[in-house]
Amino acid sequence: MDISSYKGVMVFAEQRAGVIQKVAFELLGIGRDIADRLEEPLVAVLMGSGLSPDRIQALIAEGADEVVVVDHPRLDLYRTGPCAQALTQVIGAVKPGIVLLGATAIGRELAPIVSARMRTGLTADCTSLEIEDGSRNLLMTRPAFGGNIMATIICPEHRPQMATVRPGVMRRKVSDPARQGAVRTLEIDLDGSEGPVEVLEVVSEKAALKNIEDATVLVAGGRGLGGFENFRRLEELAETFGGMVAASRAAVDEGWVAQDRQVGQTGKTVRPDLYLACGISGMIQHIAGMEESEFIVAVNTRADAPIFEYADLGIVTDANRLVPALIEELKAVKASR
Repeated sequence: MDISSYKGVMVFAEQRAGVIQKVAFELLGIGRDIADRLEEPLVAVLMGSGLSPDRIQALIAEGADEVVVVDHPRLDLYRTGPCAQALTQVIGAVKPGIVLLGATAIGRELAPIVSARMRTGLTADCTSLEIEDGSRNLLMTRPAFGGNIMATIICPEHRPQMATVRPGVMRRKVSDPARQGAVRTLEIDLDGSEGPVEVLEVVSEKAALKNIEDATVLVAGGRGLGGFENFRRLEELAETFGGMVAASRAAVDEGWVAQDRQVGQTGKTVRPDLYLACGISGMIQHIAGMEESEFIVAVNTRADAPIFEYADLGIVTDANRLVPALIEELKAVKASR
């Protein structure tokens, strides 16, 4: 393979019901950094049916030099067959050196199919992307062996270099509405085969709870809380703050809280304004998911707990004694207003 003919960074701009997903803008942020380092263009791919010009401009405003638009009636809803065909054809036409997708339900299904068709490698669930000095290869880092080690993977002999990236890991750039960019409409050939899947009906369900990745305040608990009942107190504290409950992997493994609340390498990456860590020792696997929070408060009985190295404020005490007192104090403050 002549890898020298592949240039630029491509971001798959995932959209649902016409709304571009947050992870697409996060990928444009890291994509912009990589493209600038390589001195190559950043291209966003937007696929769907009846795509709005406002959506296209939003991608340019967040860093794309060019938006490749694929507007086709059979791309109105996400279906694996047509979307995989379309993205494969786009990559073949543009020939980017790097392709990034979000590690979402769609990205995790689409990326391996497309990488296989392009006869290239794929690194899934990345938490870090960098360019290697000299070789200019993409260094794709992801947790391995249950999050106990970090593996850095390269794809030196095939192009494009493909990766899926966890939502919330990369920082979104500041949007510039005045930014200019190119728009290219690409005609594709879909063979009409849907495979074994037929969409009969789309049922939308509104989630009862927000995603912890969107919360501005997170009250997180670990194994140090000691049990399920103590986690219920965290829920009351989070409600008082107007936030949500999160957890370490240890607490999830104990069954005290649902897996979708897990923060860390094998969970979610969060950046709240306030992260209150209660009974969390601070293993590196957990730190990787919350270290970029704006303000971190750590509560632990051990003065030498690693979590204190990352905390803006550390309190050495039993969280099970502090939390009820904090709830009462906050309620008193609110009542006095």
